[in-house]
Amino acid sequence: MSWYITVMKKYAVFSGRARRKEYWMFFLFNLIISFTLGLVCGFAGSLLGLGTQLSSIVSGAYTLAIIVPSVAVVARRMHDLGRSGWWMLVPVANVVFLLMAGQVGENEYGPDPKEGEAA
Repeated sequence: MSWYITVMKKYAVFSGRARRKEYWMFFLFNLIISFTLGLVCGFAGSLLGLGTQLSSIVSGAYTLAIIVPSVAVVARRMHDLGRSGWWMLVPVANVVFLLMAGQVGENEYGPDPKEGEAA
């Protein structure tokens, strides 16, 4: 959960670098939270007779709240590879790059986020 909170603390920080683990843990927790919200709101909506309206409102609000940090963490992940954040606009390359290990050592976007950390 600390990885999710770390990304949220850097809400609109598009500079610097993000490790693979930071991105994928954020992705995982985002998926879990979205699924849980959908499940709870769907159940509550059916009990209150609101149908899918409650679920749509809550999921829309969550999506709006999470879109900026999601784009920011992808940009920082691209920076970890030594690439511009604009690469996120190329879907196939984006997926391949998100799976690759970052550059070792400092690059033009900042210091290696793994430095000083035990493997």
